[in-house]
Amino acid sequence: MANRTFLQRLFNSDPIEQKNSNMMGYFGVGTEDQKTYQYAELAKEGYLKNAIVYRCVNEISKGASAVPFIIKSGDQIIDEHPLIDLLMRPNPLQSYSEFFNSLYGYILLSGNAYILKTGAEMGAPKELHQLRPDRIQIKGGGKAIPDRYEYIINGQVRNTYMVDQENGYSELKHVKLWNPLDDYYGLSPISAAAVEVDQFNMASKHNVNLLQNGARPSGAIIFKPQDDAGFAVNLSESQRQQLLTDMNNRFAGSSNAGRPMLLEGDFDWKEMGLSPKDMDFHSLKNMAATDIALCFGVPSQLVGVPDSQTYSNVAEARLALYEETIIPHLRKIASDLNEWLVPMFDERLTLEFDIDSIPALSERVKRTYENVTSAVREGIMTRNEARQQLNLEPLSGADELYISANLFPISDGEVEKPTNPVNEEDLEDYDDNETDKAIALLLQEEKALSDINTTPNNSMAEEAARGLQWRKKYKRGGTTVGVARANQLMDKENLSIDTVLRMYSFFSRHEVDKQAEGFSQGQEGYPSAGRIAWALWGGDAGFSWSTKVRNQIQREREGKAEANELKVGDMVSWDSSGGRARGKITKITRSGTLAIPDIELVLNATEDNPAALIRVYQGGDPSDVIVGHRFKSLRKL
Repeated sequence: MANRTFLQRLFNSDPIEQKNSNMMGYFGVGTEDQKTYQYAELAKEGYLKNAIVYRCVNEISKGASAVPFIIKSGDQIIDEHPLIDLLMRPNPLQSYSEFFNSLYGYILLSGNAYILKTGAEMGAPKELHQLRPDRIQIKGGGKAIPDRYEYIINGQVRNTYMVDQENGYSELKHVKLWNPLDDYYGLSPISAAAVEVDQFNMASKHNVNLLQNGARPSGAIIFKPQDDAGFAVNLSESQRQQLLTDMNNRFAGSSNAGRPMLLEGDFDWKEMGLSPKDMDFHSLKNMAATDIALCFGVPSQLVGVPDSQTYSNVAEARLALYEETIIPHLRKIASDLNEWLVPMFDERLTLEFDIDSIPALSERVKRTYENVTSAVREGIMTRNEARQQLNLEPLSGADELYISANLFPISDGEVEKPTNPVNEEDLEDYDDNETDKAIALLLQEEKALSDINTTPNNSMAEEAARGLQWRKKYKRGGTTVGVARANQLMDKENLSIDTVLRMYSFFSRHEVDKQAEGFSQGQEGYPSAGRIAWALWGGDAGFSWSTKVRNQIQREREGKAEANELKVGDMVSWDSSGGRARGKITKITRSGTLAIPDIELVLNATEDNPAALIRVYQGGDPSDVIVGHRFKSLRKL
């Protein structure tokens, strides 16, 4: 106390400690004796005390843990399996979302995560647990494969998990991020942002202290009294303490900001603070926040940093978060689990995360469609190549390249005119826009499936909500895919064609479950696991709806029309020797025979498969040609 200066004693201010902060000390930015901080301090300084780190970790971990998984056997999706049950409830204390949320949190904060299987030494585990990274020590003597993992609490080894030196197998799975300086331990993103984390924390503390001091800098009270002989005199200890108490009571704290100070006698006040420009820590915090978000791979807009224009809107920023950060994390975890966990159940199985179910990626799907459509229009891709990019089935006659008629090769010679024109009128039509009309028709046909209404109805949404309530109450029924599907139905999300077909496949496979005990109300065990799973997918309403939409999809893909779907005046298309032809229906016969004009041909018509006379259109205009077709060979335009 005696070594404190007069000003420090007067204003009760402690000297600034000249040492590195927790984050810098933990990651070795400071001296060796400061590398003593444990994981608890790391999590406290970097996660609990830093809003940016907290937000980044939660954006990634919560986003990743919300993506459902899929178990496949070859190309077939498996809806029920012990592996699915294990991942849905890894242990009695954690659900799928909670387990993977903490898994990603450990990885992001420490660069390491440890998963322990229990219940079977070599076979399929009964439970999965996570161990805190700071309690694991890896022993290996510098070898490529470590010898063992030691679980340490309060300095004592509680458990040891040996590692097979031939294949690296252990009951404990170590998931880590790449570390260029360590063979065993992973490297956290916080290590690259240690200095920025400290800058942000210290700037925040500075602003708090400034507010507590009335949002104004400190100064000095100058005491200049003299005795009768003209010599300077000092304050007594009691006078000094009384002055200090009075200053703190009257002028300290934000509630006293701006309060005037009255000094009597030989007292004078002199400010010793910084200028407002020098005290502006706002820009420093924003710079530190941007760098922290950069290290985690999170766009700065999503952590609340203002004036950040990296992406034009939040939707693009969130798309970048998933594509550049979350999806790579998902694929790494899937790879680790496929190598360690899945073979314990069945080597033929594969675990995947359902990337297509992520709502933020809808913009990417839209962009892909626009790109392939443009590629088809410019003659870069065939329609079937474009359909492959969109995960659609190929079509017959869709392997030719098309290009707009107003595009010609660059050459010194003249452009050759079309050969074998029927007449000058046909030649003129060809030169102007015949090819463009054909391409427009092709693109129209490509979009036929996208015109199908795939929005769930109210009955499906209500049944899905009922299924989620049952599942939460009874702790059974359905899978992570079923839960994700229920949320889609409740939100009345416009489903993809592939999702509708999956729904139809699910109902077709599980319709037999309706005969089991507990499926119907009033039966023992109601609602059964099968009944809950049935509800998650939309119940009977979902079955009826998916069947209807599936039949519509099939008709579109096969080019078939229902008996009651077409009428006189409708435009239709059909397959011909020259590709796709189109025309307008002029007559329909639903029973008996239909004669085709100008040719000796009669079509038999039935109620299920009527026949129609069609005027052929060429180049968008009607011709004199009349043909006949049954409904099953027609496609409505």
